[in-house]
Amino acid sequence: MELRQLEYFVAVAEERNFTRAAERVHISQSGVSAQIRQLERELGAELFDRSARTATLTTAGKAALEHARAALAAADAVGQAVGEVTDLIRGRLALGMVIGCTITPLFDALAAFHRDHPGVEISLQEANSDRMVDEVRANTLDLALVGTAGGTPEGLDALTIVSERLVAVAPPGHPVTRGPQSLRDLVAHPLISMPPGTGLRAVLDRVCAAREVRPSIAVQASASDAIADLAARGLGVGLLSESMATHYADRLTAVPIEDVDVPGLLALVWKPTRGPAVRELVSCCRRAFADVRVDKPG
Repeated sequence: MELRQLEYFVAVAEERNFTRAAERVHISQSGVSAQIRQLERELGAELFDRSARTATLTTAGKAALEHARAALAAADAVGQAVGEVTDLIRGRLALGMVIGCTITPLFDALAAFHRDHPGVEISLQEANSDRMVDEVRANTLDLALVGTAGGTPEGLDALTIVSERLVAVAPPGHPVTRGPQSLRDLVAHPLISMPPGTGLRAVLDRVCAAREVRPSIAVQASASDAIADLAARGLGVGLLSESMATHYADRLTAVPIEDVDVPGLLALVWKPTRGPAVRELVSCCRRAFADVRVDKPG
């Protein structure tokens, strides 16, 4: 049994597809398939059910997955431990960021980290916030920039980048633009919101549940530009953060929601137990985000 076989096994399990897993580990699909078959022969059990279009774990595969992840993490830890002694940082960093965000300071932090630690391989993916929080907890991601409601996820270390209130946006002349709205008045209109799993939607769902009101979500969109464009065309009242709304002041009026005081947060999150590469990237992010306003947080 080789570490690369475990790496390919974990990649297929997480991607649920041999082709995507091969792209992720940068070898051919046939190479991944051959190594997985070899691993299955060594273990004496099939790890994947290949009868459907997606590769799903068998019972044996499910039993092996966490141990395979632990073995890969232990191998990385060996290199990191030696690196700390020799003042080098090596290995891999998997970073996630919320869909639809323009986060120049994060890219600046990654560039600074890469200059100082070229031996670390960095991967970056976009997903919704709920999924990324789960992946940080499961050690699939090392860090993630996520949107949350009211506070940062329990059990994770966090660096809050933005904390803002939710506002309604509509074209001039729309009834909601006459002045601040209560939540109950606002939900009388069709709303345009980000989808479940995002920080701003979590704010909306939380306050609506607390006040026992049911919003009518006319349209869901993952990007603030799409929400603004749809609101400007009269498909509903858009819901954005305060800083997002400033980008569309030429065509949309931002209206405070009087009884919504739960802030939407944009935060970098990671597990406290992660190694020196994570700690160094967090330090780079603290420097990059200091006194910097983030455009369009999601």
